[in-house]
Amino acid sequence: MLTRVRNAMVARHPKVDVPASKLKAEIARIMKEEGYIANFKVAEEGVKKVIKIYLKYATDNSPVITKIERVSRPGCRAYAGKGEIPQVQGGLGISILTTAQGVMTGRTARKQGVGGEILCRIW
Repeated sequence: MLTRVRNAMVARHPKVDVPASKLKAEIARIMKEEGYIANFKVAEEGVKKVIKIYLKYATDNSPVITKIERVSRPGCRAYAGKGEIPQVQGGLGISILTTAQGVMTGRTARKQGVGGEILCRIW
């Protein structure tokens, strides 16, 4: 999902389709709440569900997302305790975590005092 969004931003596409899952829908929800994408919706195309992500660009046609990178990988999971959640770009970016209370940003996880697996960083 992250690679598809990154590639679509570089190619200046207005939207990108991603195969749907609950985790990807939660990541898209957080990206919309934080202002990194314009909108998203889960749609059914035949048998399969897809997430249509509408990308957001600045007035000079530059992408709002400067960089998006995956942190935790299947071969090397990255976990952080409640006091170890890193800031992204000195607070200018966000990290997305999956915790026992659900998927949330690093800022929200610090406020709630929970840790979890760091999925990605966006700035």
